[in-house]
Amino acid sequence: MALTPRLDLRQSQQLVMTPQLQQAIKLLQLSNLELADYVAQEVERNPLLEVGDPSDGPIAQESGEQGGTATDDYLREGGDAGGDGSDGIIAADRGLESQMDTSSGNDGALDADYETNIYNSDAVSDRVGDGGEGLSSGSLSYDGGGSVKGSGGGFDERGLDQTLEGEESLQDYLMRQMVVALHSPIERMIATHLIDLVDEAGYIRAEAVDETAEQLGATAEEVDRILTVLQSLEPSGVFARTLGECLAIQLRELDRFDPAMEALINNLDLLAKRDMAAIKRLCGVDQDDIADMVKEIRALNPKPGLAFGTASVQPVVPDIFVHKSRAGTWVVELNTDTLPKVLVNQQYLSELTEVASGKEAKTFVSDCVSSANWLVKALDQRARTILKVSTALVKTQAHFFEHGVRFLKPLTLKDIADEIGMHESTVSRVTNNKFMSCPRGMFELKYFFTSAINAGDGGDAHSSESVKFRLKELIDAESPKKILSDDKLVDMMQAEGIDIARRTVAKYREAMRIPSSVQRRRLKNMGS
Repeated sequence: MALTPRLDLRQSQQLVMTPQLQQAIKLLQLSNLELADYVAQEVERNPLLEVGDPSDGPIAQESGEQGGTATDDYLREGGDAGGDGSDGIIAADRGLESQMDTSSGNDGALDADYETNIYNSDAVSDRVGDGGEGLSSGSLSYDGGGSVKGSGGGFDERGLDQTLEGEESLQDYLMRQMVVALHSPIERMIATHLIDLVDEAGYIRAEAVDETAEQLGATAEEVDRILTVLQSLEPSGVFARTLGECLAIQLRELDRFDPAMEALINNLDLLAKRDMAAIKRLCGVDQDDIADMVKEIRALNPKPGLAFGTASVQPVVPDIFVHKSRAGTWVVELNTDTLPKVLVNQQYLSELTEVASGKEAKTFVSDCVSSANWLVKALDQRARTILKVSTALVKTQAHFFEHGVRFLKPLTLKDIADEIGMHESTVSRVTNNKFMSCPRGMFELKYFFTSAINAGDGGDAHSSESVKFRLKELIDAESPKKILSDDKLVDMMQAEGIDIARRTVAKYREAMRIPSSVQRRRLKNMGS
């Protein structure tokens, strides 16, 4: 066969991750706070994009009102009026499309009408309820993008708490005390080096203390002497190398470090094991004295440096609100306070179109328009998808919202994906790092997806979270004189129709950090 070049024509199909689709997937897995940061970056890159005023959006429609948009069609009345616990729940329409195009009845191009292209998150609301009328969800509308309100201001809008001086760190606090306690420049240099080695809990590694003498050319005795001075600083217990040393420093300041207490501090491992017999033998005291000594130790601070923690704690902001209406139905809403409102500046777009005469300028304007269009579409689709998944969760876990964690049903991503007609990966992205606020507290959406425990009587399976909750209830209610072993817990739960093995009980107990029956007996005998 001769090896000669030739041309072949072939046809094939393959999935292509376009930049727009990648953007939509990225937005879907972001939380509201992360989404706001992303939109702010896009506004900086794209001169046509602006953030709208939160007060411009229409009010979400109530259930049963007329009108609405295409989003009003994807939920329909479901369930029945029986007493199966699903009263007042509306099932999501399985025919809802999961495509990026969210326009009503239009499968064409995704180019938006730039005269009506504001994404208004205030309109995102959904009601889950029963009744004779169809469910009307909150509309995701595109209002006329007339004038654009600027964000400039000629005055400082920060509050008093934002202009105050930052919190003092542990190192700064120790430095202020050190300059009073030590006067020699050499001593202060060694002390400053030791202060830099203190961790956020107030401890210092023993190896670091030994290395300090070599690094600074000082003697080990001189470093130990300075370390002893530093251990007298506030907060009490800092510069300790071990937990026992931290507690001993605090007990010395309280004048309670007697020989019996010293023996107890030197054998903290026995206290952790609740071996009271060995502790009494080593300390030479009776049971009442041991109880008093343990009480004093519990009053101490094992991590004194944490009082000066400077790391900012990021609060959890809910992405979805679930509450009950006066009619007794559950209402699912997106948290619109943290959702950005994005629009295209029509006036600026028209001006750019008039002055853009060159090819590069026209290409730049076209790219900005296309990018703005896709961002608005992606935000719209993100809100719809989160609302659909949340509505399906509330419908499926209706018993939990009504009666508590004991009635949580076993659930998988595939169950919700089949319910709303989407892929499991989409549901996984929606539930990632998203939180729901309901009358029973704040829960991550992934909390509602639990494995199943078979029922002993052949009935419905039990959720692993509900089994854990019941296990904790049984342990909390046990008598100090009759501690329940794992085998006894298995028998009690199987009597309630929960088919569970002993190793599963032990695994759940350890996951909830509940001690074994032997340790619980020692704890309760100590009066804890």
